[in-house]
Amino acid sequence: MKISQLFQQKKAVYSFEIFPPKPTADPAAVQSTIEELSSLRPDYISVTCSAGGSGNARTGEIAQLVKRCGVEPLAHVTCINSDRSAVRNTLNALQALGVENVLALRGDRQEGVPESKDFAHAEDLVRFIREQGYPFDIAGACYPECHPECADLLTDIRNLKRKVDAGVSHLNTQLFFDNEDFFRFRDMLSLAGIDVPVQAGIMPLVKKGHVDRIISLSGAKIPAKISRMISRFYDKPDSLMEAGIAYATDQIVDLLSAGVRGVHVYVMNNPLVARRISENVGSILAEINAEPDNL
Repeated sequence: MKISQLFQQKKAVYSFEIFPPKPTADPAAVQSTIEELSSLRPDYISVTCSAGGSGNARTGEIAQLVKRCGVEPLAHVTCINSDRSAVRNTLNALQALGVENVLALRGDRQEGVPESKDFAHAEDLVRFIREQGYPFDIAGACYPECHPECADLLTDIRNLKRKVDAGVSHLNTQLFFDNEDFFRFRDMLSLAGIDVPVQAGIMPLVKKGHVDRIISLSGAKIPAKISRMISRFYDKPDSLMEAGIAYATDQIVDLLSAGVRGVHVYVMNNPLVARRISENVGSILAEINAEPDNL
């Protein structure tokens, strides 16, 4: 099923993101994680590009495992280090596996690795997929607090409008911790004429290692509330787990109350976190999606 159909059927789409094991690891290592996440019945599971610098190499394998578990996969496709031929090979492989949805990304810059002469931005990848006639639904990424390489949010939204116009069917946001940033961003998208569904990306901060890595890499603003949480429970693993789940749950409930079109949870391959959050918000999601269309 194409994700655009899910947005037509549901008021609020709910999904997870997972990442493949390292290139030297057995793909079956993530099988149990996929099975546990699939048992929670998310609307789809997105699969990031492979760890360890291997690009799109293993994404298809993991996407196929997701599909075998009865959940629709959203396969990430990057282009920053690929030419048109390599991207075409990736798309052909995904199509052969029955994948119907891709997330078109530029990808992260890697020091010392030559960058593509064919694809400078994700917009170029989206346009290529459409021009080549591939039948995928194409998701795109967006940044409520502005892309870290962009001068300002208005310029970033203008760039995003071009990407959407090139053929994006829905957007997933980068993680954020202050919902007011998302609400402001959503209003700005509406004013810019961007009317595709936008899912809010939520990252539960439940482990000390995640706190250090995610905050440094994402550049996300840290509100005082979560700063206090981190400071108080940084060296208390059990308490940090509980506090992180509670904070993410609070974010999601607030977003759903404000009519968000979907929530995309970056679960870091942790089924326990996914299960706890799903138990917390499952009844709310069910009630929202059961409401008549005139509400």
